[in-house]
Amino acid sequence: MICYMKEYILLLPIIFIFHDMEEVVGFGYFFKKNPDLYDRFPRVLKAYRDFKTEGFAAAVYEEFIPFFGVSLLAYYFPNKILLSMWYGLFLALSGHFIIHIGQTIYLKKYIPSFVTSLICLPVSVNILFRCTRIMTFDVIEILTIILSVMFMMANLKLAHMLAHFVNGRMHVEENVG
Repeated sequence: MICYMKEYILLLPIIFIFHDMEEVVGFGYFFKKNPDLYDRFPRVLKAYRDFKTEGFAAAVYEEFIPFFGVSLLAYYFPNKILLSMWYGLFLALSGHFIIHIGQTIYLKKYIPSFVTSLICLPVSVNILFRCTRIMTFDVIEILTIILSVMFMMANLKLAHMLAHFVNGRMHVEENVG
């Protein structure tokens, strides 16, 4: 199992960064051009009301740490737990792509993240499928995968908190300076 998965392991952080750079570069402009979205979806967009690229970039960096860290550990110290964690993180990222594609379809307009989601989703599904054929999916692997997906969902909340913190600091510095 280990030697076959190793060729895919470092693709997780690469795919994550490729996708999230579209978000970092595009969301500031997107929110400026679409202020009506805040009124149409106030609960959903509450987290983005005071959007600043610096805060969003900090959140992306924070999200990158588990993807990169688990991938490096799984690459250099491959074992059932680390490979299952990696699989769970990749599964969470693939779900992230599906959400962005759904958002674009629902809004009927391009959102930053759509193009790379379209590119990355088939690649990610192919990698997951290939690794699925290799894994045993015993109780330990399944629990580790589920916990890894749940961790990334909770980590998204932490990333949003970090973005708000950085944005708040930027706001204070703008008002002082």
